[in-house]
Amino acid sequence: MVRRCSRSACGQPAVATLTYVYADSTAVLGPLAVSPVPGAFDLCATHAARTSVPSGWEVIRIPFDRRPRQEEPDDELLALANAVREIGLRHDDPMPSTPAQFVDQDDHVPPPPPSGRHLRLLPAIE
Repeated sequence: MVRRCSRSACGQPAVATLTYVYADSTAVLGPLAVSPVPGAFDLCATHAARTSVPSGWEVIRIPFDRRPRQEEPDDELLALANAVREIGLRHDDPMPSTPAQFVDQDDHVPPPPPSGRHLRLLPAIE
């Protein structure tokens, strides 16, 4: 889901995050945070460019891409799609006539990969 600019009446996609460090009288304007940060403001490119701070405050501007971030596909969904593509039927393979029989509980199932994802390829049923 694309986050929107925090400014009222602005529906543009956010491209930057503005945070305040009150102890140092500093505002930090940088790339859009990966997840929403309590007390921070997500801003569109227009509002990020026009941001000003109170007198006596310093602004630290960290360079960022002014284009809205594209939503990235879910890693697990992408892994599943790639696994299906790897083992998918070729155009000249015959279609299976009946569903495969269920695997016995005693069959060895390989442990999940070390990456922490729960999707894995299972051995072929013969």
